[in-house]
Amino acid sequence: MITDLIRELVIYGKNNGLICEADEVYATNRLLELFDVMEYEENPEITESRAVCEILEDMMTYAHENGIMKEDTITAKDLFDTKIMGCITPPPSVVRAEFAKRYAESPKEATNYYYQFSQATNYIRKDRIAKDEKWVTDTEYGPIDITINLSKPEKDPRDIAKAGQAKKSGYPACLLCKENEGYAGHFSHPARQNHRVIPIKLDGQNYYLQYSPYVYYNEHCIIFNEQHIPMKIDYAVFRKLLDFVRQYPHYMAGSNADLPIVGGSILSHDHFQGGGYVFAMAKADYERKFVIPGFESVTAGIVKWPMSVIRLQGDDMEVMAKAADHILTSWRAYTDADAFIFSETDGVPHNTITPIARMHDDKLELDLVLRNNITTEKCPWGVYHPSADLHHIKKENIGLIEVMGLAVLPARLKGEMAELSKAILAGEDIRKNALIEKHADWVDSWIGNYEITAENITEILHDEISKVFVKVLECAGVYKRTEEGQAAFMRFVDSL
Repeated sequence: MITDLIRELVIYGKNNGLICEADEVYATNRLLELFDVMEYEENPEITESRAVCEILEDMMTYAHENGIMKEDTITAKDLFDTKIMGCITPPPSVVRAEFAKRYAESPKEATNYYYQFSQATNYIRKDRIAKDEKWVTDTEYGPIDITINLSKPEKDPRDIAKAGQAKKSGYPACLLCKENEGYAGHFSHPARQNHRVIPIKLDGQNYYLQYSPYVYYNEHCIIFNEQHIPMKIDYAVFRKLLDFVRQYPHYMAGSNADLPIVGGSILSHDHFQGGGYVFAMAKADYERKFVIPGFESVTAGIVKWPMSVIRLQGDDMEVMAKAADHILTSWRAYTDADAFIFSETDGVPHNTITPIARMHDDKLELDLVLRNNITTEKCPWGVYHPSADLHHIKKENIGLIEVMGLAVLPARLKGEMAELSKAILAGEDIRKNALIEKHADWVDSWIGNYEITAENITEILHDEISKVFVKVLECAGVYKRTEEGQAAFMRFVDSL
């Protein structure tokens, strides 16, 4: 049986450009070694392959039954099926040469190849990503994207225990480092034998391009520094983001902020995120324009968006980067006590920016989202953070992806919304159900506005969740969408 599965996987590899004819015997022998098989006779009846996830599942069943894969937890299976795929994944030199050849034709041709490759190797697990729930809701700010993230599997308690017992390693230094390419992984670090990265230059510095294995949006890529150095938003970052979109004009690129609470999950490694998706924020228009003294050639203005966004447009990368740096420098030092904006307290800085770059009608475009991470006794999670009454839907930090208008909501909501639907349709007391009692006040606030049926309950819940996410973004905005808030925003603009 296992020899038939090996044959099927090799056919899959050939059909998906992972194995060329010259490497077919070599790849077969690597797989035979992995499964400790000494004899092999090719089955001529096997001429096609199933989806790779199905082949791998059958291979892992064999491996577990025959003592090759010792455990059948999620982490153990992820480590082993990645090891399998490593046997048919071409080496970095081959992948990089093919990318370069296609880039010479067009940047889009190169990224199309690399994205398909990353799915073919099962580095991007399409079967898991397909489980994510996604919908779009029209709002006053335009269409907002909502996802309930189901592609990250929950940890098995056995995996958690084993990871806790594992010896800590400093190699690779983090999940983004270039040393992950081909790394075998362990119970507290994912396997990456099927992972290949593409070297690129940004403003003369060495970076690498890869795709996110979770793909929150189309062609969700990560651009990370060759060196394991901390993230920092500065003039150099603006140049690099603009240089990236010049080289890959069909992609956007942005950076999480560089402070806790308003920053990303991996602040220890300088990196950006990009991809081939037009976010809701990119579609939002200027609400008002203004001129920045000394940068008259740059079109500047405030964007109609729930967060506080200054948009710059221009033709010259150097001038654009200097204008952005002027705004960043001014914002880092800016205090307006009346608006509860403090640049620092007790020497701890609070002001920073989330920048996003893209090409727009052949012009460079840079959105600068003003962020502040100040906390108070009343708001220990952050003043400009989702308020407590919204935590039943979204409690986590608002990072780059959410800033641009795509909600990444926790997996728990799938089960909670299913239970909530049943309770509402049955007329049950939500407060008596431990799983969903946290949603009771929220439901009370809108349930009277609808004639709810089994046919429309899902759409209603989707719309109401989307409204909560808009409020989440408004909470994260340092200047509120009120007359007083916008007047305070203009005070900062006038200080530039």
